[in-house]
Amino acid sequence: MQILDGQLVSRTIKDRLKIDVAALVADGKKIPHLAAVLVGNNGASETYVAAKVKACAEIGFKSTMVRMEETTSESKLLAVIEDLNKNMDVDGILVQLPLPAHISDERVILAIDPSKDVDGFHPVNVGKLVLGTPSFISATPHGIMLLLEHYKIDTAGKRAAVLGRSNIVGRPMSILLSANTLPGNCTVTLCHSQTRHLKEITSTSDLIVSARGRPEFLKADMVKEGAVIIDVGITRVADASKKSGFALKGDVDFGAVAPKSSFITPVPGGVGPMTIAALMKNTFAAMKHKHG
Repeated sequence: MQILDGQLVSRTIKDRLKIDVAALVADGKKIPHLAAVLVGNNGASETYVAAKVKACAEIGFKSTMVRMEETTSESKLLAVIEDLNKNMDVDGILVQLPLPAHISDERVILAIDPSKDVDGFHPVNVGKLVLGTPSFISATPHGIMLLLEHYKIDTAGKRAAVLGRSNIVGRPMSILLSANTLPGNCTVTLCHSQTRHLKEITSTSDLIVSARGRPEFLKADMVKEGAVIIDVGITRVADASKKSGFALKGDVDFGAVAPKSSFITPVPGGVGPMTIAALMKNTFAAMKHKHG
């Protein structure tokens, strides 16, 4: 069993980007600029955005943090996005989800210029992904593919099970794994809450990507010997032994599943850092596309 170290691979990607940015600075060229919009005071969202801004600083990107109150109207948020769309210095825009209940995620995503949609959520980019043409890929699936690539994991012809059908992870992940690429070329089963005989599917899969958000859902008896396990889930579970009062748990029962796997991601330190690395790569690509 080998740990897929997202911290290590993320740091490698960011170090390469840092060198690329230094070269841009030396040549007097534009450096990438990411704008992050945070609405409300959701603790997890605060943490995620802070990590993204920190990554920008480490690499040498410019970043702009736009904070808005929980009670911000949808129209005001859309106006802010329009201003960022028009700002020629801003290369990438991300609006941290989830948004307050009175704001439509769909309308906000549609409002972002597809050429600045570094989260890869806009229908234009999703459509390009389906067609196999160059696009911004949703950061978490993109990060997972970069992780598989770094560790040179052979996926061609393998059976893959993707647990969860969200537009952010599950659906794009199934498309990427089935694409005629390396990594890719898997035969993919996309599983969800209505999937029957789930254990039969997972126990015959060579690769499992779990993005259900249910702590320790994937048990050892659901996994075949030698499977590759990618755990996307991260849930706060009460734990009195921790100073914070909680522990972070993935979808996978790590202690039981790890001995059966060939490769496995930890939680935390697996997929999470790769999501940020992929977002940074998307932002750099957005700048290069516009400014050469």
